[in-house]
Amino acid sequence: MARRDFVEIVVAILLPPLGVFLRFGLKEEFWICLVLTLFGYLPGIIYAVYVITK
Repeated sequence: MARRDFVEIVVAILLPPLGVFLRFGLKEEFWICLVLTLFGYLPGIIYAVYVITK
């Protein structure tokens, strides 16, 4: 795992939409993560880590 991946995962755990934004920008992954985070913090974290590591 690269250092950048590690930093993105840590950011994704603290602020899930920000972690996805750093990787993808304002694409659909970001908006999905934002909605999931608004519905519940845990679903946002799970989705963000999944998208970053896939």
